[in-house]
Amino acid sequence: MLVAVVPDPDGRGGVLTDLTSGGPSRHAGDLAAAVAEREAVDQPRWVWSSTADVYPALLRAGVRVARCHDLELTEALLSGSAGRWGEPRSVAAALARLRGLPVPADRPRPETEPPGLAQVALFEAAPVAGTVEIDDLITVYEDQARRIREVEHPGRFRMLVAAESAGALVAVEMSRAGLPWRADVHDELLRELLGPPQPVGPPRRLAELAAEVNAAFGTQGLHPDSPAEVVRAFRRAGHDVPNTRAWVLRKVDHPAVRPLLEFKELYRIWTAHGWAWCAAWVRDGRFRPEYVPGGVVSGRWAARGGGALQVPKVVRRGVIADPGWVFVVADAGQLEPRVLAAVSGDTRLARAAAEGDLYAALATDSFDGDRGKAKISLISAMYGQTGGDAAPALAVLRRHYPTAFEYVEAAARTGEAGGLVRSWLGRTCPPSSSALRDAGLDPPDEVAPPPGRARGRFTRNFVIQATAAEWALVLLATLRTALAGTAAELVLFVHDEVVVHCPAEQAEAVVEAVNASAVSAGRLLFGDTTVRFPLDVSVVGAYADAK
Repeated sequence: MLVAVVPDPDGRGGVLTDLTSGGPSRHAGDLAAAVAEREAVDQPRWVWSSTADVYPALLRAGVRVARCHDLELTEALLSGSAGRWGEPRSVAAALARLRGLPVPADRPRPETEPPGLAQVALFEAAPVAGTVEIDDLITVYEDQARRIREVEHPGRFRMLVAAESAGALVAVEMSRAGLPWRADVHDELLRELLGPPQPVGPPRRLAELAAEVNAAFGTQGLHPDSPAEVVRAFRRAGHDVPNTRAWVLRKVDHPAVRPLLEFKELYRIWTAHGWAWCAAWVRDGRFRPEYVPGGVVSGRWAARGGGALQVPKVVRRGVIADPGWVFVVADAGQLEPRVLAAVSGDTRLARAAAEGDLYAALATDSFDGDRGKAKISLISAMYGQTGGDAAPALAVLRRHYPTAFEYVEAAARTGEAGGLVRSWLGRTCPPSSSALRDAGLDPPDEVAPPPGRARGRFTRNFVIQATAAEWALVLLATLRTALAGTAAELVLFVHDEVVVHCPAEQAEAVVEAVNASAVSAGRLLFGDTTVRFPLDVSVVGAYADAK
């Protein structure tokens, strides 16, 4: 069952149309009540412009839906599949393309834009997407359905669309639920690491470390948070360092290195997750960021503000379950090499991936028991590393697992030539950065360079990383369905890790649901494969205690 929905501008009422029966559109004065009534009858798949725009109001009214079709997310997937990555994806933009009209830019979200950009947009000539009528929304949905039928693997692509849309539902639900966060514990750990906050300037420990760095260089007034100043200081000391990355500095024999590395680590915590962060993002005992499904080119999620997907381990000490509740933390180990085994169809690698420790099985099979070399070989194949210890390990991989090796090699050759590659379900990589600039688009940081070896490394990994993201998304959608109707709540999803907050007495059932969802995700994506996708599952009272 399919039901199209367009909310009124005031958000209270809206128009609904049953697309399955072809009945007439009807206006509901209370959209949430109308959706709840229909959801209780047959749980239709709701077709709407954007889950991020429509679903929050329904959740606030206590209405949870099981399924949806997010037109904006689907439009982005279809545009990428057609080689038009990055074009506007709103319903208004899709409709304009259908009718050969000027395509409006997507409506900017103020919280994602740097200061001043919204004001600049007032003077741009390009139209901006606005609201649409129910008939327009239906027209775009029907066109999307037609285009999905025409892709190379329509069945897989439909799964991708369904998983992406389900992920959008989870993202809104997680933002509303929030991640339990103890502001008092957060304050204690900051004081432990940094010392008490100061009325002006950095905390005491950062000031002490800055003084140590200056003393080591024999200077005054050097700012350790300034890479340019630090690089110049090292050069004056006889060390020509290209940058101030930690792995570069650790190779330098100079007394400034130790305090500088500590300063850099603590400075990041202070600026990214310090007292100001807690005051801005933690409310009523919950951290509530806004998640962005498909926010990264590989399909991984991003977050709008708050650094939800990059919380340092030490700061996780503030993530404590409610009294009587626990966290079930599930992490997919060795996910990308297992995905390579599944998508390549390499039977020998698949046999190794049927074991609990893929690298150990690989070592026994082909690397004389050396697990380290087995791991290096797979990582090097997926990321395009060829020097050092990788070369002999890759030679063994090429000889013993030729089908898997050729799978990523073919993706690399396509990228080097400037071509496009796709994930297992059909997510398409962006064009090269030069092609995007030729089209008048500014490529994001994670898009590969122009055609050549660097882009080959990008496409080599894209086919694996994007498929791994799909597996994780299908697991998330499956788990959401399994937890429906229980008190358990999904509170965090980071790449291949899922965190569920639940009453302690439900923990065992949640663990079973998580493991079953991992099995289902593998079968849904890859069918009857011997490849296993085991999870490391912890039941803890504090997120930092997860293994």
